[in-house]
Amino acid sequence: MGNRRRYIRRAEFFVFALQLDLDTEGFTYKKWGAEQRCKQGDWIVDNGGDIYTIDREVFEKTYRQVGLGRYVKKTPVWAEVADRSGKIKTVEGVSYYEDGDYLVSNNENGTDAFCISAEKFESMYELED
Repeated sequence: MGNRRRYIRRAEFFVFALQLDLDTEGFTYKKWGAEQRCKQGDWIVDNGGDIYTIDREVFEKTYRQVGLGRYVKKTPVWAEVADRSGKIKTVEGVSYYEDGDYLVSNNENGTDAFCISAEKFESMYELED
């Protein structure tokens, strides 16, 4: 690892999202091999049938609305291919990845990270020129 490059999400890939704007303490759920935490104000996202939550501040910083309930990622990400299996700390919890998956972050310094399979990442993202 260590070859982090800047990518942008392909224009045709959008998500459906709904903000959990209710008087709630949130909830926990199991995803990516570990327990994840959703808080009041976070977003519940449907990314092509893959359902998960995104922290409110992260979502508002990285997505823009393009239609009723439809959002596209407006900011680039930095990613590198994992050369071994492991786990990564995310805003919502911990995610486990396999050798060959992409380790992705919303910030150039590697913070606000997540992991995604190579097949899915390569279909949704392209190197930024």
